[in-house]
Amino acid sequence: MNDRAPQPVDRQLPTEESRDLLALVREIAQREIRPVAAEEEDAGQFPRAIFTLLSEAGLLGLPYAGEHGGGEQPYEVYLQVLEELAAARLTVGLGVSVHSLSCHGLAGYGSEEQQKAHLPAMLGGGLLGAYCLSEPASGSDAASLTTKAVRDGDDWIITGTKAWITHGGVADFYTVLARTGGEGPKGITAFLVPGDAEGLTAAVPEKKMGMKGSPTAQLHFDGVRVPDTRRIGEEGQGFTIALAALDAGRLGIAACAIGVAQAALDEALTYALDRKQFGHPIADFQGLRFMLADMATKIEAGRALYLAAARLRDAGKPFSRQAAMAKLFCTDAAMAVTTDAVQVLGGYGYTADFPVERLMREAKVLQIVEGTNQIQRMVIARHLAGPESR
Repeated sequence: MNDRAPQPVDRQLPTEESRDLLALVREIAQREIRPVAAEEEDAGQFPRAIFTLLSEAGLLGLPYAGEHGGGEQPYEVYLQVLEELAAARLTVGLGVSVHSLSCHGLAGYGSEEQQKAHLPAMLGGGLLGAYCLSEPASGSDAASLTTKAVRDGDDWIITGTKAWITHGGVADFYTVLARTGGEGPKGITAFLVPGDAEGLTAAVPEKKMGMKGSPTAQLHFDGVRVPDTRRIGEEGQGFTIALAALDAGRLGIAACAIGVAQAALDEALTYALDRKQFGHPIADFQGLRFMLADMATKIEAGRALYLAAARLRDAGKPFSRQAAMAKLFCTDAAMAVTTDAVQVLGGYGYTADFPVERLMREAKVLQIVEGTNQIQRMVIARHLAGPESR
């Protein structure tokens, strides 16, 4: 191997335990995830066995309390784990982020009895979760959701359709936001719904340009009965729970984006060092060297931004604005870096023989999920200038 070839990211980690954790993640990524990523993505194969392995290794509950089976890791460590997983295969990295998002409501707002009953299996018992907020007519305007939950004695009856659900149809549980009151955000409540609940069905997964191994599907709730003991938080508190989860989830997407970008840079650098034209490696040509320098700078800046936001969260300080900035910058950077990686490889970059075309297709979705980047700009502007005057 060329002695200038890419090396593992030099991470600044807070403890020896966290350094060992990242070494374990890299080993799993190299041995179990990366070798089959391209083949399984091309075939649209969901890697359920990998998520089972990650659960057994304690990697599905890293940022949660140890008393319920979590890993007790700070967010700055958890996000770097996501980055390593996403660099190996975005379906896995984003899947872990979505699973963590689906646990957030119960971990943060559930009663002690609920947490004891459900969290151990959710965090380390082999279960996989999904998060149900978006609907066919309610995407960026999430507060206008229409899926209803009607009280029936000690139960709730949920009726409606959720859309764009990662792990839709394969998850073991769903955190579902439904309308229990009037219009607007104050009429929304959160529920923990089993994946095998009667009346819950998944549509055929969407055909996507990337992340073909990660099922994204509509979920239909046809009178799904859920006991009140599975209501998360108070009635009408659901939108508050959803927004808190999204702030954390946006950091997960930012970390995944930097993982994808890093993978693309590594591929581009390896190719540029090996490929010769006019008697020299193409990495010797200034125009290409400057592209590589810009790609690396975007990645380092994005990594610093998401870690700064994570450290605010770990310190218990407000981080919503910084989370939106990290999601915006890191996903835009991933789109730019992966596009440049295809250019570095030239015609080869446009073929499926090299992974950069897949990484470019996957990067695009990160500018859309967990709130589009246009929504992130609105969030940031509101923090700066206050709500819009209308």
